Amino acid sequence: MKKLWILTLLLAGLMGCSPSEDELFQEGINQMNAQNWKGAITLFDRALEINPQNAQALNAKGAALFQQEKFEETVPVFSAAIKADSANYKAWFNRGNAQLKLDNFKDAVSDYNMASRLDPSQTDIYYNRGLALLGMEEYEDALLDFDMALQVEPNQALVHFNRGKALLGNNDPGNAMKALNDAINLDGKNGAAYYLLGVTRMSAIGESEKEEGCADLKMALQLGYTEAKSWVDEFCN
Repeated sequence: MKKLWILTLLLAGLMGCSPSEDELFQEGINQMNAQNWKGAITLFDRALEINPQNAQALNAKGAALFQQEKFEETVPVFSAAIKADSANYKAWFNRGNAQLKLDNFKDAVSDYNMASRLDPSQTDIYYNRGLALLGMEEYEDALLDFDMALQVEPNQALVHFNRGKALLGNNDPGNAMKALNDAINLDGKNGAAYYLLGVTRMSAIGESEKEEGCADLKMALQLGYTEAKSWVDEFCN
């Protein structure tokens, strides 16, 4: 009996040394904060061995894969997180981001819509959904989302830039130029914005804007946006 009692104590001690599901998850988050994505995934997988329905661990694993740009691998992981907890907006939003990276724009919009319904206060959804709508050439709907994003925070250079692209798609070069100028004023290193502004000045506005258009195109080229070179060579020299 004494030997059996000692053995029982030993087994209990060994079991007590194993980290719990919550401890594994938290250490995985710590590794995420340290940008050790592979180490984080290992820890999340260990937590999932204990509880395969751990929605937080599934969502976090998907986020770690996303950081490694393994976008195709993230989709089934986020789908599993949604299946485990469909009421949490995070996995819907994250799967939408993965679909956006994969150019699955329609699926991305569907996921963003669900995320927004679950938590309307998550204003990051507006910009990302706007990008997906822009990819679908749904310019008016994209503009609505970009406008909503700018209501939350007006000084977002990328939102102004993509709003300019949507306005161009919607055949509104005047307002597109204003949006692109706003983007440049907030981020003077956006070569793509200078390029689009220069092309718009020279294509949609015409000869009266040629000098400014060439200045924009030359700035785009200076910033490393090489697509501007053919325009500069043909129209500005």
